[in-house]
Amino acid sequence: MIHVVAAAIFDSEARVLVTRRADHLHQGGLWEFPGGKCEPGESIQQALARELKEELGIVPLECDPLIRVRHDYGDRNLLLEFFRVTRYQGEASGLEGQPLKWLLPGEMEPGSFPAADRPVITALQLPSRYLITGGDVDRLEDFLQRLDRALDFGVGIVQLRAHGLTDIGYRELLSACLPRCHGRGVKLIINRPERVVDWRGEGDGVHFTARQLMALAHHPSGAGLLGASCHNPEELARAAELELDYALLSPVEPTHSHPHAQALGWFRFTEWVDRVNIPVYALGGMQSDSLRQAKLAGAQGIAGISTYWGLNR
Repeated sequence: MIHVVAAAIFDSEARVLVTRRADHLHQGGLWEFPGGKCEPGESIQQALARELKEELGIVPLECDPLIRVRHDYGDRNLLLEFFRVTRYQGEASGLEGQPLKWLLPGEMEPGSFPAADRPVITALQLPSRYLITGGDVDRLEDFLQRLDRALDFGVGIVQLRAHGLTDIGYRELLSACLPRCHGRGVKLIINRPERVVDWRGEGDGVHFTARQLMALAHHPSGAGLLGASCHNPEELARAAELELDYALLSPVEPTHSHPHAQALGWFRFTEWVDRVNIPVYALGGMQSDSLRQAKLAGAQGIAGISTYWGLNR
């Protein structure tokens, strides 16, 4: 196992720095995120600082965990730890002669990167705050006011969960929510996967329950952003095998809605997430200040209903 650290380095325009691997190297000619191997006795933070200094001439000042990826190329087995660097000292330049360019995450073409880096592109394109809508589906104005408050708070993706509505009522609610979300650059996910074939293209993606996930025979192509609810390692493994874009893992902490469900706790959450190469949101008992803890535990971010739906601003 080769232990590697790498960084997604952001500039003031939310672009990320990528570098091109030399043609004679493993995965040569592809673009990658700067970084390199950890030396014996180094912490991952020390290795990251050394690699960025040697490769780019910069010193990271603020960084957070992004995602851990395990990948077997056949001739080498890698454990890669990626960090999000949002502040650094110096001006980045290719000190080893490597070409550089700055890209928005949405501009990154996965086929131009090594296979091990591709989950990172997905992670960069996903936000850290995920809202699952709550009640008030029969009171449209109240529902939309709650949605607006959550969007004001910084929610970056919304799952429209309204099980009590008919298909006609759900579609009307979807039509009312889409312009609000899209006006903020927020994706709206349909939680009615049994209608995915009929509704393909109406939302920005589809969310599956754990039972629906385990019944899937293949990746549902053409449905946009795909996610699933998971509660154990087997479900997480299936989500990764189907190459879904993300998973929600719950319950991390005790919840009022499911008081008898055994909470995973952060240690078990980290252990399970470390086995898969897709972004995973922590769900269950999350508070608005749980985000830092979740990222340290390997999460993409936090998801919840009451976390954001009950906001009073």
